[in-house]
Amino acid sequence: MVVNKIIILYIYSNIYHYKPIIHKNMKYHISILKSIVIVFFVLCKVSFAQIAENDADFKQLNTYLEQTRKDWNVPGMSVAIVKNDSVVFINGYGVRNINEPDKINSETMFGIASNTKAFTAAALAILVDQGKINWNDKVTKYIPYFQLYNNYVTDEMTIRDLLSHHSGLKTFSGDLIWYASSYNREEVIKRAKYLKPVYGFRTHFGYSNIMYLTAGEIVHAVTGKSWDDFIKDNFFTPLGMKLSNTSINTNQFIYNQATPHTEVDSVQIPIKIINWDNMGPAGAINSNAKEMAKWIKLQLNKGTLNGRKYFSKEVSNEMWSPQTILHINSFEKYYFPSMHFHDYGFGWEMFDYHGRKIVTHNGGLDGMISQVVLVPEENLGFVILTNCNTLLPYALMYKMLDYFFNVTDYDWCPLVLDLIKQNDKKDKEQQVIEDKKRILNTKPSLNIEDYAGTYGGKMYGDAKIYYENNQLNIQFIPTKILTGTLSHWNYDTFKIKWNNYPSLPDGTVQFIIGINGKIEEMRIDVPNPDFDFTELKFLKKE
Repeated sequence: MVVNKIIILYIYSNIYHYKPIIHKNMKYHISILKSIVIVFFVLCKVSFAQIAENDADFKQLNTYLEQTRKDWNVPGMSVAIVKNDSVVFINGYGVRNINEPDKINSETMFGIASNTKAFTAAALAILVDQGKINWNDKVTKYIPYFQLYNNYVTDEMTIRDLLSHHSGLKTFSGDLIWYASSYNREEVIKRAKYLKPVYGFRTHFGYSNIMYLTAGEIVHAVTGKSWDDFIKDNFFTPLGMKLSNTSINTNQFIYNQATPHTEVDSVQIPIKIINWDNMGPAGAINSNAKEMAKWIKLQLNKGTLNGRKYFSKEVSNEMWSPQTILHINSFEKYYFPSMHFHDYGFGWEMFDYHGRKIVTHNGGLDGMISQVVLVPEENLGFVILTNCNTLLPYALMYKMLDYFFNVTDYDWCPLVLDLIKQNDKKDKEQQVIEDKKRILNTKPSLNIEDYAGTYGGKMYGDAKIYYENNQLNIQFIPTKILTGTLSHWNYDTFKIKWNNYPSLPDGTVQFIIGINGKIEEMRIDVPNPDFDFTELKFLKKE
Protein backbone atom coordinates (compact mmCIF):
# COMPACT_ATOMS: atom_id res chain seq x y z
CA MET A 1 0.00 0.00 0.00
CA VAL A 2 0.97 3.66 -0.41
CA VAL A 3 1.70 4.06 3.28
CA ASN A 4 4.79 1.86 2.91
CA LYS A 5 5.95 3.69 -0.19
CA ILE A 6 6.87 6.48 2.20
CA ILE A 7 9.55 4.18 3.61
CA ILE A 8 11.00 3.62 0.15
CA LEU A 9 10.82 7.30 -0.73
CA TYR A 10 12.56 8.09 2.54
CA ILE A 11 15.43 5.75 1.56
CA TYR A 12 15.67 7.30 -1.89
CA SER A 13 15.75 10.72 -0.26
CA ASN A 14 18.58 9.80 2.05
CA ILE A 15 20.68 8.40 -0.78
CA TYR A 16 20.03 11.39 -2.98
CA HIS A 17 21.03 13.81 -0.24
CA TYR A 18 23.98 11.71 0.94
CA LYS A 19 27.09 13.89 1.06
CA PRO A 20 30.20 11.71 1.51
CA ILE A 21 33.24 13.07 3.27
CA ILE A 22 35.85 13.91 0.63
CA HIS A 23 38.40 11.19 1.05
CA LYS A 24 41.73 10.67 -0.62
CA ASN A 25 41.01 6.97 -0.80
CA MET A 26 38.36 6.75 -3.55
CA LYS A 27 37.99 3.00 -2.98
CA TYR A 28 36.90 3.74 0.57
CA HIS A 29 34.32 6.21 -0.72
CA ILE A 30 33.01 3.65 -3.26
CA SER A 31 32.78 1.01 -0.57
CA ILE A 32 30.59 3.34 1.47
CA LEU A 33 28.29 3.78 -1.50
CA LYS A 34 28.16 0.02 -2.07
CA SER A 35 27.26 -0.50 1.57
CA ILE A 36 24.46 2.03 1.31
CA VAL A 37 23.12 0.38 -1.85
CA ILE A 38 23.19 -3.05 -0.17
CA VAL A 39 21.39 -1.67 2.87
CA PHE A 40 18.92 0.05 0.55
CA PHE A 41 17.98 -3.19 -1.21
CA VAL A 42 17.74 -5.06 2.07
CA LEU A 43 15.41 -2.38 3.39
CA CYS A 44 13.48 -2.47 0.14
CA LYS A 45 12.85 -6.17 0.65
CA VAL A 46 11.61 -5.42 4.16
CA SER A 47 9.50 -2.55 2.86
CA PHE A 48 7.91 -4.61 0.11
CA ALA A 49 7.24 -7.34 2.63
CA GLN A 50 5.53 -4.74 4.82
CA ILE A 51 3.52 -3.53 1.83
CA ALA A 52 2.29 -7.06 1.17
CA GLU A 53 1.51 -7.54 4.86
CA ASN A 54 -0.39 -4.24 5.10
CA ASP A 55 -2.21 -5.01 1.85
CA ALA A 56 -3.53 -8.08 3.59
CA ASP A 57 -4.43 -5.97 6.62
CA PHE A 58 -6.32 -3.46 4.51
CA LYS A 59 -8.16 -6.30 2.80
CA GLN A 60 -9.15 -7.46 6.25
CA LEU A 61 -10.21 -3.92 7.19
CA ASN A 62 -12.10 -3.62 3.91
CA THR A 63 -14.01 -6.83 4.65
CA TYR A 64 -14.73 -5.63 8.18
CA LEU A 65 -16.10 -2.30 6.95
CA GLU A 66 -18.48 -3.92 4.49
CA GLN A 67 -19.73 -6.51 6.99
CA THR A 68 -20.19 -3.85 9.67
CA ARG A 69 -22.15 -1.67 7.26
CA LYS A 70 -24.53 -4.57 6.70
CA ASP A 71 -24.74 -5.37 10.41
CA TRP A 72 -25.72 -1.77 11.12
CA ASN A 73 -28.23 -1.66 8.27
CA VAL A 74 -26.47 1.30 6.64
CA PRO A 75 -27.35 1.70 2.93
CA GLY A 76 -24.04 3.24 1.91
CA MET A 77 -20.70 4.46 3.21
CA SER A 78 -17.42 5.89 1.94
CA VAL A 79 -14.07 5.86 3.77
CA ALA A 80 -10.67 7.44 3.10
CA ILE A 81 -7.51 7.11 5.18
CA VAL A 82 -4.49 9.44 4.94
CA LYS A 83 -1.11 8.49 6.38
CA ASN A 84 2.12 10.43 5.89
CA ASP A 85 0.58 12.68 3.21
CA SER A 86 -0.64 9.73 1.14
CA VAL A 87 -4.11 8.28 0.70
CA VAL A 88 -3.38 4.74 1.85
CA PHE A 89 -6.95 3.47 1.70
CA ILE A 90 -10.14 4.65 0.04
CA ASN A 91 -13.30 2.79 -0.83
CA GLY A 92 -17.06 2.97 -1.11
CA TYR A 93 -19.61 0.51 0.22
CA GLY A 94 -23.24 -0.18 -0.49
CA VAL A 95 -25.55 1.94 -2.59
CA ARG A 96 -26.41 5.60 -2.98
CA ASN A 97 -30.14 4.90 -2.70
CA ILE A 98 -31.58 1.79 -1.06
CA ASN A 99 -34.07 1.43 -3.92
CA GLU A 100 -31.54 1.80 -6.75
CA PRO A 101 -28.47 -0.22 -7.86
CA ASP A 102 -25.93 2.64 -8.16
CA LYS A 103 -22.91 1.87 -6.00
CA ILE A 104 -21.09 4.30 -3.74
CA ASN A 105 -17.47 5.09 -4.59
CA SER A 106 -14.80 7.52 -3.44
CA GLU A 107 -16.38 10.40 -5.40
CA THR A 108 -19.95 9.94 -4.19
CA MET A 109 -21.16 13.19 -2.66
CA PHE A 110 -22.43 13.40 0.93
CA GLY A 111 -23.49 16.27 3.14
CA ILE A 112 -20.78 16.62 5.78
CA ALA A 113 -22.97 18.82 8.03
CA SER A 114 -21.05 20.11 11.06
CA ASN A 115 -17.69 19.08 9.67
CA THR A 116 -18.24 22.35 7.81
CA LYS A 117 -17.38 24.19 11.04
CA ALA A 118 -13.67 23.46 10.67
CA PHE A 119 -13.75 25.16 7.25
CA THR A 120 -15.39 28.23 8.79
CA ALA A 121 -12.79 28.36 11.56
CA ALA A 122 -10.01 28.02 8.97
CA ALA A 123 -11.53 30.81 6.88
CA LEU A 124 -11.36 33.11 9.89
CA ALA A 125 -7.84 31.86 10.58
CA ILE A 126 -6.79 33.17 7.16
CA LEU A 127 -8.17 36.59 8.09
CA VAL A 128 -6.29 36.46 11.41
CA ASP A 129 -3.06 35.73 9.53
CA GLN A 130 -3.78 38.67 7.24
CA GLY A 131 -4.27 40.97 10.22
CA LYS A 132 -7.84 41.75 9.21
CA ILE A 133 -9.38 40.33 12.37
CA ASN A 134 -8.34 39.08 15.79
CA TRP A 135 -9.79 36.06 17.58
CA ASN A 136 -10.73 38.38 20.44
CA ASP A 137 -12.47 41.02 18.35
CA LYS A 138 -16.02 41.82 19.43
CA VAL A 139 -18.69 40.35 17.18
CA THR A 140 -20.63 43.62 16.99
CA LYS A 141 -17.60 45.25 15.37
CA TYR A 142 -18.46 43.29 12.23
CA ILE A 143 -22.11 42.27 12.72
CA PRO A 144 -23.87 45.35 14.16
CA TYR A 145 -27.28 43.64 14.18
CA PHE A 146 -25.96 40.79 16.36
CA GLN A 147 -27.80 40.72 19.67
CA LEU A 148 -28.30 38.12 22.38
CA TYR A 149 -30.34 37.85 25.54
CA ASN A 150 -28.73 40.75 27.41
CA ASN A 151 -26.58 43.71 26.53
CA TYR A 152 -23.52 42.53 28.44
CA VAL A 153 -23.27 39.24 26.56
CA THR A 154 -23.98 40.99 23.26
CA ASP A 155 -21.26 43.58 23.84
CA GLU A 156 -18.66 41.10 25.15
CA MET A 157 -19.16 38.25 22.67
CA THR A 158 -15.99 37.71 20.62
CA ILE A 159 -15.10 35.68 17.57
CA ARG A 160 -13.40 33.25 19.95
CA ASP A 161 -16.69 32.87 21.82
CA LEU A 162 -18.63 32.18 18.63
CA LEU A 163 -16.29 29.33 17.72
CA SER A 164 -16.05 27.83 21.23
CA HIS A 165 -19.70 27.02 22.02
CA HIS A 166 -19.87 28.78 25.39
CA SER A 167 -22.40 31.51 24.68
CA GLY A 168 -24.67 30.37 27.52
CA LEU A 169 -27.20 28.79 25.16
CA LYS A 170 -27.93 25.11 25.48
CA THR A 171 -26.96 22.65 22.77
CA PHE A 172 -28.95 23.11 19.53
CA SER A 173 -30.85 26.06 20.96
CA GLY A 174 -32.65 27.93 18.19
CA ASP A 175 -32.08 25.33 15.49
CA LEU A 176 -35.77 25.34 14.62
CA ILE A 177 -35.36 28.98 13.51
CA TRP A 178 -33.21 27.98 10.54
CA TYR A 179 -34.02 24.32 9.92
CA ALA A 180 -35.77 24.10 6.52
CA SER A 181 -37.19 27.57 7.17
CA SER A 182 -37.69 30.51 4.83
CA TYR A 183 -35.48 32.80 6.94
CA ASN A 184 -32.19 33.97 5.42
CA ARG A 185 -28.91 34.08 7.34
CA GLU A 186 -29.36 37.61 8.65
CA GLU A 187 -32.92 36.90 9.82
CA VAL A 188 -31.78 33.78 11.66
CA ILE A 189 -29.06 35.71 13.50
CA LYS A 190 -31.45 38.53 14.41
CA ARG A 191 -33.95 36.11 15.95
CA ALA A 192 -31.31 34.63 18.25
CA LYS A 193 -31.87 37.52 20.69
CA TYR A 194 -35.08 35.83 21.83
CA LEU A 195 -33.31 32.61 22.88
CA LYS A 196 -33.08 32.17 26.63
CA PRO A 197 -29.76 30.98 28.07
CA VAL A 198 -29.51 28.05 30.44
CA TYR A 199 -25.87 28.64 31.46
CA GLY A 200 -23.76 31.62 32.43
CA PHE A 201 -21.75 33.27 29.69
CA ARG A 202 -18.47 31.37 29.09
CA THR A 203 -19.23 28.87 31.86
CA HIS A 204 -20.51 25.80 30.03
CA PHE A 205 -20.39 24.05 26.66
CA GLY A 206 -23.55 24.50 24.58
CA TYR A 207 -23.25 23.51 20.93
CA SER A 208 -24.59 26.36 18.81
CA ASN A 209 -25.10 26.32 15.06
CA ILE A 210 -26.34 29.91 15.11
CA MET A 211 -23.07 31.14 16.61
CA TYR A 212 -21.14 29.45 13.77
CA LEU A 213 -23.50 30.97 11.25
CA THR A 214 -22.63 34.35 12.77
CA ALA A 215 -18.92 33.53 12.53
CA GLY A 216 -19.30 32.81 8.84
CA GLU A 217 -21.07 36.09 8.27
CA ILE A 218 -18.01 37.86 9.71
CA VAL A 219 -16.07 36.48 6.71
CA HIS A 220 -18.58 38.21 4.44
CA ALA A 221 -18.49 41.44 6.47
CA VAL A 222 -14.67 41.65 6.36
CA THR A 223 -13.96 40.51 2.80
CA GLY A 224 -17.08 41.53 0.89
CA LYS A 225 -17.24 37.95 -0.38
CA SER A 226 -19.96 35.58 0.69
CA TRP A 227 -18.82 32.81 3.02
CA ASP A 228 -19.59 30.38 0.19
CA ASP A 229 -17.31 32.13 -2.32
CA PHE A 230 -14.54 32.55 0.25
CA ILE A 231 -14.56 28.80 1.01
CA LYS A 232 -14.53 27.98 -2.69
CA ASP A 233 -11.73 30.44 -3.56
CA ASN A 234 -9.50 29.69 -0.58
CA PHE A 235 -9.99 25.95 -0.09
CA PHE A 236 -12.00 24.07 -2.71
CA THR A 237 -10.30 25.48 -5.81
CA PRO A 238 -6.64 25.48 -4.70
CA LEU A 239 -6.96 22.08 -3.00
CA GLY A 240 -8.50 20.57 -6.10
CA MET A 241 -11.80 19.82 -4.36
CA LYS A 242 -13.60 20.20 -7.67
CA LEU A 243 -16.95 18.70 -6.70
CA SER A 244 -17.18 20.06 -3.15
CA ASN A 245 -19.73 22.82 -2.71
CA THR A 246 -21.72 24.76 -0.12
CA SER A 247 -25.30 24.33 -1.35
CA ILE A 248 -27.67 21.60 -2.45
CA ASN A 249 -28.63 24.00 -5.23
CA THR A 250 -25.19 23.22 -6.67
CA ASN A 251 -24.97 19.66 -5.45
CA GLN A 252 -28.23 18.62 -7.10
CA PHE A 253 -26.56 18.79 -10.52
CA ILE A 254 -23.94 16.21 -9.53
CA TYR A 255 -25.10 12.77 -10.63
CA ASN A 256 -22.97 10.78 -8.21
CA GLN A 257 -24.56 11.82 -4.92
CA ALA A 258 -25.84 9.82 -1.98
CA THR A 259 -29.48 9.92 -0.94
CA PRO A 260 -30.21 10.43 2.78
CA HIS A 261 -32.11 7.69 4.60
CA THR A 262 -33.83 7.16 7.90
CA GLU A 263 -35.01 3.99 9.59
CA VAL A 264 -38.73 3.38 10.00
CA ASP A 265 -39.83 0.10 11.60
CA SER A 266 -36.31 -1.33 11.11
CA VAL A 267 -36.36 -0.53 7.39
CA GLN A 268 -34.24 2.18 5.77
CA ILE A 269 -36.25 4.53 3.55
CA PRO A 270 -34.98 7.39 1.35
CA ILE A 271 -35.88 10.90 2.49
CA LYS A 272 -35.68 14.33 0.94
CA ILE A 273 -32.54 16.44 1.26
CA ILE A 274 -33.14 19.56 3.34
CA ASN A 275 -31.71 22.87 2.15
CA TRP A 276 -29.25 24.23 4.74
CA ASP A 277 -28.17 27.31 2.79
CA ASN A 278 -29.45 29.69 5.46
CA MET A 279 -26.97 28.29 8.00
CA GLY A 280 -24.19 27.43 5.54
CA PRO A 281 -21.14 28.24 7.73
CA ALA A 282 -22.38 25.80 10.38
CA GLY A 283 -23.05 22.81 8.18
CA ALA A 284 -23.88 23.19 4.47
CA ILE A 285 -20.80 21.71 2.75
CA ASN A 286 -21.20 18.70 0.45
CA SER A 287 -18.10 16.66 -0.38
CA ASN A 288 -16.77 13.16 -0.92
CA ALA A 289 -14.13 10.88 0.57
CA LYS A 290 -11.57 11.60 -2.14
CA GLU A 291 -11.75 15.36 -1.71
CA MET A 292 -12.05 15.29 2.07
CA ALA A 293 -8.74 13.41 2.06
CA LYS A 294 -7.17 16.58 0.60
CA TRP A 295 -8.67 18.64 3.41
CA ILE A 296 -7.25 16.15 5.92
CA LYS A 297 -3.78 16.48 4.37
CA LEU A 298 -3.96 20.26 4.74
CA GLN A 299 -4.98 19.96 8.37
CA LEU A 300 -2.25 17.44 9.22
CA ASN A 301 0.31 19.75 7.59
CA LYS A 302 -0.98 22.65 9.71
CA GLY A 303 -2.03 24.89 6.89
CA THR A 304 0.63 24.31 4.22
CA LEU A 305 0.28 21.80 1.40
CA ASN A 306 2.18 21.28 -1.86
CA GLY A 307 4.20 24.44 -1.32
CA ARG A 308 1.16 26.66 -0.72
CA LYS A 309 0.51 28.26 2.65
CA TYR A 310 -3.21 28.47 3.37
CA PHE A 311 -2.90 29.46 7.03
CA SER A 312 -0.07 29.53 9.55
CA LYS A 313 1.00 26.95 12.12
CA GLU A 314 0.20 29.50 14.81
CA VAL A 315 -3.49 29.72 13.92
CA SER A 316 -3.60 25.97 13.32
CA ASN A 317 -2.36 25.42 16.86
CA GLU A 318 -4.97 27.85 18.13
CA MET A 319 -7.77 25.96 16.37
CA TRP A 320 -6.53 22.75 18.00
CA SER A 321 -6.10 24.31 21.45
CA PRO A 322 -8.62 23.84 24.28
CA GLN A 323 -11.14 26.68 24.33
CA THR A 324 -14.00 25.03 26.22
CA ILE A 325 -13.76 22.10 28.61
CA LEU A 326 -15.97 19.10 27.84
CA HIS A 327 -16.36 17.13 31.03
CA ILE A 328 -15.58 13.44 30.69
CA ASN A 329 -18.93 11.67 30.91
CA SER A 330 -19.77 8.34 32.56
CA PHE A 331 -19.55 6.43 29.26
CA GLU A 332 -16.06 7.79 28.62
CA LYS A 333 -14.93 7.13 32.20
CA TYR A 334 -15.99 3.50 31.91
CA TYR A 335 -14.78 2.67 28.40
CA PHE A 336 -11.82 5.07 28.21
CA PRO A 337 -10.21 4.98 31.68
CA SER A 338 -6.97 6.44 30.27
CA MET A 339 -8.69 9.56 28.93
CA HIS A 340 -7.22 12.64 30.63
CA PHE A 341 -8.87 15.53 28.78
CA HIS A 342 -11.77 16.30 26.50
CA ASP A 343 -12.03 19.79 25.03
CA TYR A 344 -13.42 21.83 22.16
CA GLY A 345 -11.28 24.16 20.07
CA PHE A 346 -12.37 26.05 16.95
CA GLY A 347 -14.45 23.63 14.89
CA TRP A 348 -12.65 20.65 16.40
CA GLU A 349 -13.16 18.38 19.39
CA MET A 350 -10.06 17.04 21.15
CA PHE A 351 -9.27 14.24 23.57
CA ASP A 352 -6.48 11.79 24.27
CA TYR A 353 -6.66 8.12 23.33
CA HIS A 354 -3.89 5.63 24.11
CA GLY A 355 -1.43 8.45 24.63
CA ARG A 356 -2.21 10.33 21.41
CA LYS A 357 -4.08 13.56 20.92
CA ILE A 358 -7.15 13.02 18.77
CA VAL A 359 -8.58 15.97 16.83
CA THR A 360 -12.02 15.15 15.45
CA HIS A 361 -15.52 16.32 14.62
CA ASN A 362 -18.72 14.67 13.53
CA GLY A 363 -21.50 15.94 11.35
CA GLY A 364 -25.15 15.06 11.21
CA LEU A 365 -27.91 16.22 8.92
CA ASP A 366 -31.20 14.43 8.48
CA GLY A 367 -30.18 11.17 6.83
CA MET A 368 -26.39 11.57 6.68
CA ILE A 369 -23.70 11.22 9.36
CA SER A 370 -19.96 11.88 8.97
CA GLN A 371 -16.80 11.74 11.07
CA VAL A 372 -13.41 13.34 10.42
CA VAL A 373 -10.51 12.16 12.60
CA LEU A 374 -6.94 13.48 12.84
CA VAL A 375 -4.00 12.06 14.82
CA PRO A 376 -1.32 14.73 14.34
CA GLU A 377 1.46 12.80 16.13
CA GLU A 378 1.00 9.87 13.78
CA ASN A 379 0.42 12.04 10.68
CA LEU A 380 -2.79 10.06 10.32
CA GLY A 381 -6.31 11.07 9.42
CA PHE A 382 -9.48 9.55 8.04
CA VAL A 383 -13.04 10.39 7.06
CA ILE A 384 -16.17 8.25 7.28
CA LEU A 385 -19.29 9.27 5.35
CA THR A 386 -22.67 7.53 5.59
CA ASN A 387 -26.09 8.10 4.04
CA CYS A 388 -28.38 7.38 6.98
CA ASN A 389 -28.95 8.37 10.60
CA THR A 390 -26.44 6.14 12.35
CA LEU A 391 -23.77 6.11 15.05
CA LEU A 392 -21.59 3.79 12.98
CA PRO A 393 -19.01 6.52 12.13
CA TYR A 394 -18.49 7.09 15.87
CA ALA A 395 -17.92 3.39 16.51
CA LEU A 396 -15.68 3.04 13.46
CA MET A 397 -13.55 5.94 14.65
CA TYR A 398 -12.34 3.87 17.60
CA LYS A 399 -12.11 0.67 15.58
CA MET A 400 -9.84 2.36 13.06
CA LEU A 401 -7.76 4.09 15.73
CA ASP A 402 -7.24 0.71 17.40
CA TYR A 403 -6.26 -0.72 14.02
CA PHE A 404 -3.47 1.83 13.60
CA PHE A 405 -2.46 1.90 17.27
CA ASN A 406 -2.36 -1.90 17.38
CA VAL A 407 -4.59 -2.15 20.45
CA THR A 408 -7.62 -4.33 21.09
CA ASP A 409 -9.62 -2.86 23.95
CA TYR A 410 -13.03 -3.63 22.48
CA ASP A 411 -14.61 -4.49 19.19
CA TRP A 412 -16.33 -1.12 19.16
CA CYS A 413 -18.85 -1.63 16.39
CA PRO A 414 -20.81 -4.57 17.86
CA LEU A 415 -20.38 -3.06 21.33
CA VAL A 416 -21.94 0.28 20.38
CA LEU A 417 -24.62 -1.42 18.27
CA ASP A 418 -25.63 -3.53 21.26
CA LEU A 419 -25.78 -0.43 23.47
CA ILE A 420 -28.02 1.26 20.90
CA LYS A 421 -30.35 -1.73 20.83
CA GLN A 422 -30.52 -1.71 24.61
CA ASN A 423 -31.31 1.99 24.61
CA ASP A 424 -33.99 1.55 21.95
CA LYS A 425 -35.58 -1.16 24.06
CA LYS A 426 -35.61 1.16 27.08
CA ASP A 427 -37.13 3.94 24.97
CA LYS A 428 -39.94 1.66 23.86
CA GLU A 429 -40.55 0.58 27.43
CA GLN A 430 -40.61 4.21 28.52
CA GLN A 431 -43.07 5.03 25.75
CA VAL A 432 -45.38 2.30 27.03
CA ILE A 433 -45.18 3.86 30.49
CA GLU A 434 -45.96 7.32 29.07
CA ASP A 435 -48.88 5.98 27.07
CA LYS A 436 -50.34 4.45 30.20
CA LYS A 437 -50.45 7.92 31.74
CA ARG A 438 -53.10 8.87 29.23
CA ILE A 439 -56.42 9.57 30.91
CA LEU A 440 -59.07 7.82 28.87
CA ASN A 441 -62.59 8.96 28.12
CA THR A 442 -61.80 12.67 28.36
CA LYS A 443 -63.03 15.35 26.01
CA PRO A 444 -61.57 18.63 24.78
CA SER A 445 -62.79 21.75 26.60
CA LEU A 446 -63.97 23.31 23.33
CA ASN A 447 -65.45 22.26 20.05
CA ILE A 448 -62.72 20.92 17.77
CA GLU A 449 -63.13 23.78 15.30
CA ASP A 450 -62.48 26.32 18.07
CA TYR A 451 -58.82 25.24 18.36
CA ALA A 452 -58.16 26.47 14.84
CA GLY A 453 -56.32 29.74 14.40
CA THR A 454 -52.89 31.34 14.13
CA TYR A 455 -50.42 31.05 17.01
CA GLY A 456 -47.03 32.70 17.16
CA GLY A 457 -44.15 34.45 18.88
CA LYS A 458 -41.22 36.75 18.10
CA MET A 459 -38.47 34.13 18.12
CA TYR A 460 -39.79 31.64 15.59
CA GLY A 461 -42.87 33.10 14.00
CA ASP A 462 -46.29 31.60 13.40
CA ALA A 463 -47.93 28.21 13.20
CA LYS A 464 -51.43 27.64 11.97
CA ILE A 465 -54.00 25.17 13.30
CA TYR A 466 -56.76 24.51 10.80
CA TYR A 467 -59.73 22.16 10.58
CA GLU A 468 -59.85 20.05 7.42
CA ASN A 469 -61.03 16.55 6.52
CA ASN A 470 -62.79 16.21 9.87
CA GLN A 471 -59.61 16.71 11.87
CA LEU A 472 -57.23 19.36 13.15
CA ASN A 473 -54.01 19.98 11.23
CA ILE A 474 -50.89 21.97 12.01
CA GLN A 475 -48.64 23.95 9.68
CA PHE A 476 -45.48 25.77 10.77
CA ILE A 477 -45.53 28.86 8.56
CA PRO A 478 -41.75 29.49 8.13
CA THR A 479 -41.05 25.75 7.73
CA LYS A 480 -43.28 24.13 5.12
CA ILE A 481 -41.99 20.63 5.85
CA LEU A 482 -43.37 20.82 9.39
CA THR A 483 -46.96 19.89 8.79
CA GLY A 484 -49.02 17.23 10.50
CA THR A 485 -52.35 15.97 11.69
CA LEU A 486 -53.66 16.20 15.27
CA SER A 487 -55.62 13.53 17.08
CA HIS A 488 -57.12 13.95 20.53
CA TRP A 489 -55.07 12.46 23.37
CA ASN A 490 -56.65 13.67 26.59
CA TYR A 491 -58.30 16.86 27.79
CA ASP A 492 -56.80 19.70 25.69
CA THR A 493 -53.73 17.77 24.52
CA PHE A 494 -53.46 16.38 21.00
CA LYS A 495 -50.94 14.05 19.37
CA ILE A 496 -49.02 15.28 16.29
CA LYS A 497 -48.42 12.85 13.44
CA TRP A 498 -45.99 14.43 10.97
CA ASN A 499 -46.91 14.18 7.30
CA ASN A 500 -43.54 14.69 5.59
CA TYR A 501 -40.97 14.03 8.28
CA PRO A 502 -40.49 10.28 8.95
CA SER A 503 -37.37 10.77 11.08
CA LEU A 504 -39.16 13.06 13.54
CA PRO A 505 -41.14 11.23 16.25
CA ASP A 506 -44.73 11.99 17.12
CA GLY A 507 -45.24 14.88 19.51
CA THR A 508 -47.96 16.62 21.44
CA VAL A 509 -49.76 19.95 21.33
CA GLN A 510 -51.24 21.21 24.58
CA PHE A 511 -53.70 24.08 24.34
CA ILE A 512 -53.76 26.36 27.38
CA ILE A 513 -57.26 27.62 28.22
CA GLY A 514 -57.56 30.88 30.16
CA ILE A 515 -60.02 31.64 32.96
CA ASN A 516 -62.22 33.30 30.35
CA GLY A 517 -62.61 29.96 28.58
CA LYS A 518 -60.58 31.06 25.57
CA ILE A 519 -57.32 29.59 24.25
CA GLU A 520 -54.27 31.62 25.29
CA GLU A 521 -51.44 29.60 23.74
CA MET A 522 -50.33 26.19 22.54
CA ARG A 523 -47.27 24.34 23.78
CA ILE A 524 -45.55 21.83 21.54
CA ASP A 525 -43.31 19.01 22.71
CA VAL A 526 -41.60 16.56 20.35
CA PRO A 527 -39.13 14.26 22.15
CA ASN A 528 -35.99 14.12 20.02
CA PRO A 529 -32.27 14.88 20.46
CA ASP A 530 -31.96 17.59 17.80
CA PHE A 531 -34.75 20.15 18.14
CA ASP A 532 -36.25 21.72 21.24
CA PHE A 533 -39.85 22.50 20.39
CA THR A 534 -40.48 23.69 23.95
CA GLU A 535 -38.41 26.81 23.13
CA LEU A 536 -41.10 27.94 20.72
CA LYS A 537 -43.65 30.40 22.06
CA PHE A 538 -47.03 30.14 20.34
CA LEU A 539 -49.55 32.65 21.70
CA LYS A 540 -53.04 32.69 20.21
CA LYS A 541 -53.26 35.53 17.70
CA GLU A 542 -56.72 35.10 16.25
